[in-house]
Amino acid sequence: MAKTVLVVDDIPFARQVIKEILLAAKYNVVGEAENGVQAVELFGKYKPNLVPMDIVMPKKGGIEATREIMELEKSAKVLIISAMAHEHLLMDAVNAGVRDYLLKPFQPEDLLRA
Repeated sequence: MAKTVLVVDDIPFARQVIKEILLAAKYNVVGEAENGVQAVELFGKYKPNLVPMDIVMPKKGGIEATREIMELEKSAKVLIISAMAHEHLLMDAVNAGVRDYLLKPFQPEDLLRA
């Protein structure tokens, strides 16, 4: 059974790139969200195995969305993918429950390894 993924980024092109990499690697992309509010809602609906998520998004950012997702499912696997490399953001993300962090731009193999 293919692993399920919810792709979360406010930039449609970024979502498309992530989705194409994961689909080529035989992941099942169950949904896409453009903000943290949608991410939490869709996570509750689909319970995906993995959530690659941007940090800075409208309505609700990735760190706050991760906290809410972790309240829904303590074992959720959230991977932050962001162009922001600030140490305080990394620490906030880890404290929220993020499993790994990937900086944009990245290579397909970096995403699959993470």
